[in-house]
Amino acid sequence: MRRRILIDARMYGLENTGIGRYLTKLLDNLKTLGAEFEYIVFLKEKYYEILTFPDNWKKVKVDINHYSLGEQIILPFLINKYAPDMVHFPHINIPFFYNGKYVVTMHDLTMHTQGLKASRLPLPLYLIKRPALLLITKKAVKNAQMIITPSLSVATDICNTYAILGDKVVAIYEGGPKPYNSQSTYRGELYVLSNFGLVNIDYFLYVGNAFPHKNLEMAISAVVDLNQVKNVKVKLLIAGTKDYFVKRLENYVEKAGASEYVKIVGFVKDEDLPVLYKNAVGFVYPSLSEGFGLQGLEAITFGTTLLCSNIPVFKEVYGTHAFYFDPRKLESVSGTMFSVVNLNKSQKNEYLRKALDFIKKYSWNEMAQQTLGVYRKVLESKPQ
Repeated sequence: MRRRILIDARMYGLENTGIGRYLTKLLDNLKTLGAEFEYIVFLKEKYYEILTFPDNWKKVKVDINHYSLGEQIILPFLINKYAPDMVHFPHINIPFFYNGKYVVTMHDLTMHTQGLKASRLPLPLYLIKRPALLLITKKAVKNAQMIITPSLSVATDICNTYAILGDKVVAIYEGGPKPYNSQSTYRGELYVLSNFGLVNIDYFLYVGNAFPHKNLEMAISAVVDLNQVKNVKVKLLIAGTKDYFVKRLENYVEKAGASEYVKIVGFVKDEDLPVLYKNAVGFVYPSLSEGFGLQGLEAITFGTTLLCSNIPVFKEVYGTHAFYFDPRKLESVSGTMFSVVNLNKSQKNEYLRKALDFIKKYSWNEMAQQTLGVYRKVLESKPQ
């Protein structure tokens, strides 16, 4: 009889940013790896209706919001109803009173180190929910059979923060996008650039959310410095779903007098992104904290130069194939952008050749295979 693994995929889908993409790629690739196990997948209605699975998979519609009371009270009963041998939670929002055998993926510790500035909640509600989050995370770490992280840097942070042994934590690298083919189904480059008002315009690109730890204010200040001090005519294009944090960033752009140099365009369709990457002077990634850094792999894959913070996780993932800066120093960020602007075509092509060869080691299928190995190890282990 096949053992049963339940995957809580309620955060499936790109609207859930990094975790959503992780779940999308994990499920897509696990489906190709045979019928060793029986899988139960919890999905919200949108994806329950459209996703299909092999015969050894069963999808279950579970419309319970993340970080909700229902997640804490109702979800454990639904999990127990299907009697799984093991559960994979892709995030730390684990029901506090669930005591079955489980694996958790912890993508980073950013939520645990930031304060009120990173929250949409009013102060009274924040003061109630934050201690609960920290308590749930602590219990999740303690009770998990194994913890998956996307990098060794995050694994080290978790071990140090929660004083746990390293053999309980495994770093499994994520993957990157498929190479860009200008002859594929992507829209014509001139068409896309025209839509965004970028024909014959030099621009740096950022793609992602605008959470405070992304440090986009520094990138905005740097592009102002490039134009007003270093006399380089270049813009900064910021792409990502418009939300509370993007609106706050728009206010910052206006107050900083940067409207002439910064363009915030909101959500960009997947078929348009390769064109925006390929035609950018470079991709600017000024984060103060990350778990892996998928956008950097996208930037290289789609043919642009990567400029990023000199934080440990980026150095681990990108090696020598990025132009690093100190994300807290304006002159470092602006100076690095200035250097990339002045790369000639031959230098850029040589950089991309080496960088593309380096990132071939990142594979979503390999990630799924290693995750399957974690499942086997946990299922063979004795309960804690």
